[in-house]
Amino acid sequence: MHDSRIEALAKQLIGYSTGIKKGEKVLLDLYDVPDSIGVALIREVRKKKAFPFVRLHQSRISREMLNDASDEQYSTMASHLLAEMKDMDAYIALRGSHNISETSDVPQKNMALAMKHLRPVIDHRVKKTKWCVLRWPTASMAQQANMSTEAFEDFYFEVCLLDYKALLPSMNALKRLMEKTNDVHILGPGTDLKFSIKDIPAVVCGGNFNIPDGEVFTAPVKDSVNGYVSHNAPTIYQGIAFDSIRLEFTDGKITKAEAGSKSKELNRILDTDEGARFIGEFALGFHPVIREPMRDILFDEKIAGSFHFTPGQAYEIADNGNHSQIHWDMVNIQRKDYGGGEIYFDGKLIRKDGIFLPKNLEKLNG
Repeated sequence: MHDSRIEALAKQLIGYSTGIKKGEKVLLDLYDVPDSIGVALIREVRKKKAFPFVRLHQSRISREMLNDASDEQYSTMASHLLAEMKDMDAYIALRGSHNISETSDVPQKNMALAMKHLRPVIDHRVKKTKWCVLRWPTASMAQQANMSTEAFEDFYFEVCLLDYKALLPSMNALKRLMEKTNDVHILGPGTDLKFSIKDIPAVVCGGNFNIPDGEVFTAPVKDSVNGYVSHNAPTIYQGIAFDSIRLEFTDGKITKAEAGSKSKELNRILDTDEGARFIGEFALGFHPVIREPMRDILFDEKIAGSFHFTPGQAYEIADNGNHSQIHWDMVNIQRKDYGGGEIYFDGKLIRKDGIFLPKNLEKLNG
């Protein structure tokens, strides 16, 4: 069945998010998505007189590959994938999921082995290509969001087709403010966190890399984080669902990590490597349409009135020197309906109960 919103999304991804130009090679990485969006993307790429290349994936096949992953196998796979990525100018991934826990029973050592070999592929994609990653709405996602399938599809397209360009002036104002800031203090229920962001760039995310989008991120000075934070948004990582994660920090390092009955699994992930217990990203989220968590980080990290604090790998464009196979965005929502909270930059209250107070940031309040 024809849905004009699919063509609108494809046009946004090709024309705005990645800005495809004549002659460029574009890799379309499609995971469990319908033919209609793949066809629409191919047509939009060709309208730009560029060249589409397609990879198709199925989550159960990927799980089976991971279940008996070997070093030799994933080394060879990564070599081929890296060669392909180096030949591309742009990368767009659409990821549907009929079961968000599909890889929950894959052995941890296999996941770590795969990530070790695939990290150079991801690094090249992030650093050397124009890229954009997004989910695709499924009945499974609708169930995560506690919505009917039709209602979730309407929500999805409203979220993804937001006029991101209209928010750019305020997003750039927040970027400038963050880059002038030395010290950050975050307060809220179960949270009293202090750290520095001095001399680390802030990055505007206005619909170019992730869809949905709506955040400005930086990173804390690696050894500056002290205090504790309680994440009130549920999350899922490596196929395992977590609730109510609480972290304590001393001189940048996570010294205590709790997640109720999943504390053992949480600490196992944080022990993947040395960098997994340090923070690689700090971001403020403000998408006006996204208000409730649904265990999908591309949506949850953009929740209106939220921030996320990320154990693991830092982005090169906002680098604090932390390196890890892990990059786990953990979300805290500070709106009144989630208990409220305050964020101070150099002692000045910048956001209270999820609402930005400076006048030039008001448009980010939705």
